[in-house]
Amino acid sequence: MSGTMRGISEDMDRQIVQAVFDEDTMSSTSVGMSDLSDEILLCILRHVPVCDLVRNVANVCHKLRTLCHDKTLLTNVSLSEEYLADDLLVRHILKQLANHVQSLSLNGCYWLCGSTVELLARCRGVTHLDVTGCRLTSLRLSRLLSSLSLLRSLAFDVTPGFNSAQLSSEAVDSLSRLSELRQTLLTPSYGVVPCCAQLRRLMLQFDISDVTREGIGVCCQLMMGQSSVPHYQQLEEFTARLAPGEVNQTLLLLYLAVFSVHVPKGLKVFLVSIPGPNPAHWPAAPSLAQSLGQRGDLEALQLPRSWLDSLSLKRALEGNSPKHLSFSRCPALWPQVFQSLLEGGVKDAKQLTSLNLSGINKVLYSECRSVEDQLVPDTMSRLAVGCSNIKHLNLMHTHYHHENSPGLGAETHLCASLAKLTHLRSLTLPACALSDGLNTHQISTNNTPPSPLFLGLKKTPRVGLQNYKPDSDSSLSGDSTSGLSLLLAGCPFLETLELIGPGFVSALPRLEPCTRASVEPRGMCAWARGVGDAHLAALEALPRLCRLTLAGLPGVLKGTGLIQLTRQCKDLQVLSLANMGSLKTMNYTPALLDTLKQCTQLQELRLEQPYLNANASFFEALSCCSRLQRLCLISRSGTFDPSAAETFMERCCNVIMCHMFMGGTLVACRTLQKALLDRFTVKRSALSVVIYPLQHEDLPSVIRDIPLTLLDRITLFQSHVAQPPHSSPL
Repeated sequence: MSGTMRGISEDMDRQIVQAVFDEDTMSSTSVGMSDLSDEILLCILRHVPVCDLVRNVANVCHKLRTLCHDKTLLTNVSLSEEYLADDLLVRHILKQLANHVQSLSLNGCYWLCGSTVELLARCRGVTHLDVTGCRLTSLRLSRLLSSLSLLRSLAFDVTPGFNSAQLSSEAVDSLSRLSELRQTLLTPSYGVVPCCAQLRRLMLQFDISDVTREGIGVCCQLMMGQSSVPHYQQLEEFTARLAPGEVNQTLLLLYLAVFSVHVPKGLKVFLVSIPGPNPAHWPAAPSLAQSLGQRGDLEALQLPRSWLDSLSLKRALEGNSPKHLSFSRCPALWPQVFQSLLEGGVKDAKQLTSLNLSGINKVLYSECRSVEDQLVPDTMSRLAVGCSNIKHLNLMHTHYHHENSPGLGAETHLCASLAKLTHLRSLTLPACALSDGLNTHQISTNNTPPSPLFLGLKKTPRVGLQNYKPDSDSSLSGDSTSGLSLLLAGCPFLETLELIGPGFVSALPRLEPCTRASVEPRGMCAWARGVGDAHLAALEALPRLCRLTLAGLPGVLKGTGLIQLTRQCKDLQVLSLANMGSLKTMNYTPALLDTLKQCTQLQELRLEQPYLNANASFFEALSCCSRLQRLCLISRSGTFDPSAAETFMERCCNVIMCHMFMGGTLVACRTLQKALLDRFTVKRSALSVVIYPLQHEDLPSVIRDIPLTLLDRITLFQSHVAQPPHSSPL
């Protein structure tokens, strides 16, 4: 495949040079797009969304019409990000693609009606189908599967009311030939798993609430008609991600019941993610770990902390060369993890590309942490050498205090050790890892109470803040960023970066029960308070940065570093900011407005601050983000300007998600929500507008009605880094 692409690329270069730079023809003829070869045009058209291909490009001329129907462009089609495609357009596209498409994704197309989804039955050559988030009943799924006899991969939602008994015999036959299945479970059920006898990959997402909208508890007892327990004879990959709740954990154990008797011989990937501090115990975990270690072909492993002990982990990793490992919130496994990775406990540590160590060495609510309770630069340096091909690393909810953790030789800072991971593309760090040490003068100044003599002479604070001016802000020159500079110099190709303070917890309630128990109070870590505007400004050294998360950083005061950062990081597409600086007032508003005016490529913004004022100035600055698609504002005591919000939605015509959980009355929120829906839904079929008081008692049920594909984007700032493959972060 690489040779073919290389040949096409060389042919493109040769033809372009001949057509454009030939001195004999350049002066006498003009070169148009129609003069390019078919190979060059196909390479260009691969970057055009399928909706534009069928609806616009194909109507330009006969040549482009022929090329737009080339099988290389229509074999693999995804409509999951085509938010402006309504039912009429999708019907037209499906009609055009029926005889060509083999892989089709409508993931997250929640706005399409059921009759449109049924038209997928025309695409009889489809082998891979993803209808997650679509309106799909048992009968509709049955009719769909009956027509797709070549189907080998399926992804869909198991919604309340699903009944596998309604599947026809033809549908069951299609399921029996599946090799890959991904189910999102919104109700207790086995779904179609018992019908899939040849599964090699099974990916599950459990998102069942413990109570219904009416407040009735959900029972996890499966009906007898659903009790055909799957056997997983040929299973190679098993992935399960859970939302909080006992029902989800109970249902997971039912899915895993067969593993207690028999572990599939070909199992290479086993990933189970359970939120919360106390996941339910699974007695079969040690035997599973031993079985995984005996074959020597383990690729990915993640188990909840109560499922695994040091001996079982050693047996599972021994003789294997895993690519993905996750030990989130497993402090008891801290010594064994590094022993396995650094002392020959794995066959080839260089195969490891994704490592999640979130909270692995965390000591709750303790300011006086010993060296053993923190990340040690020497250990991380050895890890960087031994696992030199790591691309994704998660160190969230850990601690590193520079003054108490000396390294060896010149590597006295953790960032200097991490700088050796030159292949790193995504990284999550605790805020204190960037600090060069405590500023004793600042601490003594902050902690020393002022003399009563001077209280009456206190200078009146100025109203407002001046805009940022380069090299004029003392806050940028006072903080030391030498450690961070080492990291940025060694890892200049970072695309995703998350800096999360130890005291941060989101105000959204969906994941609140499972996070508050494991997050220490804000301000508990003095080193984290030393990370400020200078550190944000230093991030301008990452020109490829696309996703940035900054949460729980009390040391960021004016936010001027954001301006310098976004001025250089032109490709920033996702920005998440939460609880920056003081929680009693939002001091970085002027800098935020200047920042938004520079984010011309921004597609997603999530902003959480207790006293956010979403006024006309805010929405005017936000309107500069012309490519914005998703907006989420969370502010317990925040205010908003309804007319400014309407004007913003009119200017930014790509916005399909506007979620605002603010202060104010229920009437004001509902009035604005209705106004936006009535005005913009006609042209934006996928529009999702939720405006609700953050402290209202009905908020949980309101959030439950939001499509899951959008809900994942507005929940707690959960790390996107080093997540298990084939799954979206919860």
